[in-house]
Amino acid sequence: MQHQAPQEIVIIGGGTAGWMAANLLAHQWRSHGTQIMLIESSDIGIIGVGEGSTPYLRQFFHRLGIQESEWMPACNATYKCGIRFPGWSTQPGYEQYVHPFFNQEDLKVGSELFTNARLRRRGTAAQANPQDFFIAAELARQRKAPFYLPRSDDRPAPATDYAYHFDSGLLGAFLKGHASKLGVRHRLDTVARVELSETGDIAHLLMHSGAIVKAELFLDCSGFKGLLINEALGEPFVSFKDNLFNDRAIAIPSSLNEEEDIPSETTSTALRNGWVWQIPLSSRYGNGYVYASDFASPEKAETELRQHLGAAAHNKEARHLKMRVGRVEQHWRNNCLAIGLSQGFIEPLEATALMLIQFSVDLFIDQMEASQFSRSRQAQFNRRINQMFEGVRDYVVGHYQLNTRHDSDYWRANRAHRHISDRLASILEVWDQGGDFEAELTRHGEALMYIRPSWYCLLAGMGRFPADLKPLSTEQRAELMSGEQARAALTDTVTQFYGHRQYLQLLK
Repeated sequence: MQHQAPQEIVIIGGGTAGWMAANLLAHQWRSHGTQIMLIESSDIGIIGVGEGSTPYLRQFFHRLGIQESEWMPACNATYKCGIRFPGWSTQPGYEQYVHPFFNQEDLKVGSELFTNARLRRRGTAAQANPQDFFIAAELARQRKAPFYLPRSDDRPAPATDYAYHFDSGLLGAFLKGHASKLGVRHRLDTVARVELSETGDIAHLLMHSGAIVKAELFLDCSGFKGLLINEALGEPFVSFKDNLFNDRAIAIPSSLNEEEDIPSETTSTALRNGWVWQIPLSSRYGNGYVYASDFASPEKAETELRQHLGAAAHNKEARHLKMRVGRVEQHWRNNCLAIGLSQGFIEPLEATALMLIQFSVDLFIDQMEASQFSRSRQAQFNRRINQMFEGVRDYVVGHYQLNTRHDSDYWRANRAHRHISDRLASILEVWDQGGDFEAELTRHGEALMYIRPSWYCLLAGMGRFPADLKPLSTEQRAELMSGEQARAALTDTVTQFYGHRQYLQLLK
């Protein structure tokens, strides 16, 4: 039977999750007569921390027809070529590594990493630090933007992939303005009570103002509180605490050096009881310490962060945040869809928060339309979103399993625990035993969430290789590309790119 698109949608909660969802749904369904209202409480503030994305966010803006020159200056945004991880490994030559975004020009030099890593994990001393083999890593090292300078010939510039850094509070405000242009209504009010129907659907919301709010579809974007999905509908929450220990964060801003170019990468630096993000915005740095309360008190963690930042953090306010790491069992239950922190959260190590929001809304739209706006694909939707959460979790857990630090109980416990999925355990075993790693990755398919180069960057970047290595033969030395040779080739290429600050100025 042909169903009609939801005519009334109510979103509870603003912030990035609420306004991203509002924009996507309004853009897709306003031609169907869908009316959307976003309700948020004036009592709940938005924390404008520096945040990073994956390249998937580019599709969001492209879908909405929003140009970078329109949103990036408004959100103090910068370009992101990847993430650098100092201090996670103590292996000589692998004390830091890079997870870059991948480009067409990596096909030649980057493929050398796979060859070298294969040899090294099978006992031969080939050079295999990913930061030497990918163009995005060299762009970030030289603080370049991921865009070529104008060429004198007619050759098209090869595609380069990238993501963004931005002020999350400013992005939420920008998306709010864009949503209003699409007809999304905004209301300040607070939910006092949620009334359910006999079928278990949300019948209506009773607001503190006395208003009764009805809709065909409700989106829960209320954050960790899970006002609709958890509190009203009682949807169980699956904690990831047994394999991701971090449950707290502290955010402190710091100033940029105006005389230097702006970095084009996120830095995730390991400290004694967690790790510190540093995200370069066009106006400042966003810094934050992600740590586990079982290993450090808030006071100890703040002291550790301030010592790491030095004078840059002097007299800067610290914001202490609690994180609920895990996911709900069902993200779409009855007539309620949980989006953002209400549906789940994996610590921000790989900047996946907005990707999970965007993917969830995109898939919801696809499944609704494919089922003629029925709920027949609800179970299929929930399975796929859970698969995505589990795949991201495996990759993030891999960072901790592979650490080689010995300076604190925190890092030893992260390495020693065996609460990992069978999939991750199998991937590590095949790598360690020198097996067919490509076949192993292919076997797991889309459940991995991360592509082949990402897994190579993680395992090779951490220096996960045998301790005893035989030297390269004369023939191998002649055939293989060393790290120095790879860096030299990439350095020549990177001279053809804009400086980061230079390109950002062109957007204004």
